[in-house]
Amino acid sequence: MYELYYSPGTASFAVHWLLIEMNLPHTLKLVDFDARAQKSPDYLRLNPDGVVPTLVINGAARSECAALLLTLADRYPAAGLAPAGADDGRAAYYQWTFYCANTLQPAYRNWFYPDQAPGEAAAVKDHARMRIEACWERFATLLADERRHVLGERLTALDFLVTMLMRWSRNMPRPATQWPVLDRYVQRMRAMPSFKTLQAREGLTDWANA
Repeated sequence: MYELYYSPGTASFAVHWLLIEMNLPHTLKLVDFDARAQKSPDYLRLNPDGVVPTLVINGAARSECAALLLTLADRYPAAGLAPAGADDGRAAYYQWTFYCANTLQPAYRNWFYPDQAPGEAAAVKDHARMRIEACWERFATLLADERRHVLGERLTALDFLVTMLMRWSRNMPRPATQWPVLDRYVQRMRAMPSFKTLQAREGLTDWANA
């Protein structure tokens, strides 16, 4: 049984979704951001960075969204959500997962919290927006062959991360869905029954297919 510490719509979104998709037994622990529960002493003992997600695996608290997605996919190879170690797609799987974690997510942090980065807030946001849109341009190029998923026809844990990050752009001046190929991709992801279950469980009503 896994235990997920989460807050709706945050970086725990993809991990929660993958747990549902893989039908893995889990319990949910809501971290109330409005009450700053993520900075409470009890939570900081689990996750010293004071962020979500935290996933308790065999009694040990683990963190970092991308790492947790990779871990879950690797723990259950029969689910087919990660290329095998000798598969040529494994390198691309790692590349794009780390691209999301190391390039796209930090840019989002600067967009949402420009006062926490060096420099004038407006300039920080402008630069963050350019970086985010450049990332979506790269993904649009990757998906230009109309593949169903980021790595091809096969669904992987990476798709859950990419979709979550697309959702984060929904209120930006140029959301990811303004790239037609990305819009078609995410329509397929949002049509998954597990996505609809996730939206219901987290109480989210926006960014669903019409």
